[in-house]
Amino acid sequence: MRLERFHQAKQAEVAALRLAAERGSLPALLTAPRPDFAAALRTPARRAPLAVVAEYKRASPSRGVIREDLDVEEVVRQYAAAGASALSILTEETYFHGRPDFLSRAAAPGLYPATPLPLLRKDFVVDEYQLHQARAAGAAAVLLIAAVLSPDECRRFARTAHELELEVLLEVHTPSELSRLNGYVDMLGVNNRDLGTFHTDVENSFRMADLLRREVGGGSGPLPVSESGISDPETVVRLREAGFRGFLMGEAFMKSGDPGRALAEFIARLKEARP
Repeated sequence: MRLERFHQAKQAEVAALRLAAERGSLPALLTAPRPDFAAALRTPARRAPLAVVAEYKRASPSRGVIREDLDVEEVVRQYAAAGASALSILTEETYFHGRPDFLSRAAAPGLYPATPLPLLRKDFVVDEYQLHQARAAGAAAVLLIAAVLSPDECRRFARTAHELELEVLLEVHTPSELSRLNGYVDMLGVNNRDLGTFHTDVENSFRMADLLRREVGGGSGPLPVSESGISDPETVVRLREAGFRGFLMGEAFMKSGDPGRALAEFIARLKEARP
């Protein structure tokens, strides 16, 4: 199963990091205030009618290499100028060709010259060490993937993230994974891609929408986010009507070779599509 390989590879990677450096050798945890990730999704960027989380993503196991010649600092500047509400930085190395330093290069810790937007560290989190890495590198939020974590791990990692002043996006794909939901989760993402088969179906968000409304409890619970496979503005409008407030997109922009322009064009079409 592909998901098990992801998990094993990440455990080995983090174990190697622990051997190379103790947690205390990480850069001092920064005291500069972080942009609020969930708030950025509740109040979209001025130029955008809905909150797009634009992703820097070089490759994927299903698509192979998307673009490896695009500099992370330049792409995040383009995304910010085009109207993204927040950014996702893929840092997983083995399968997605990311690197942890992409996050610090996008954030420029404490200064944010690359972008003032809140950053999500997107990776397979399997150890609290990665949360400390994310905090030190400038992340505002971290991704926890329910499919690779137990309910106890989700709660422990989410609690630690909050202690580090990081927000938590919990990603689920199936109804059973909602058992990982806990009081430390700020945003609840529905992944339209099955990480076991890589089959992508945006209808998964619509199938989960009613269940999320019951589990999340309307506007008082975690903010609903739809992830993966989104490329059509009309679909985003329908997802908004179904209750989603954030829309994570990356491949559709990165593969164009000009991510900022692709996002700007998408937002222009989104303005036309929204009633």
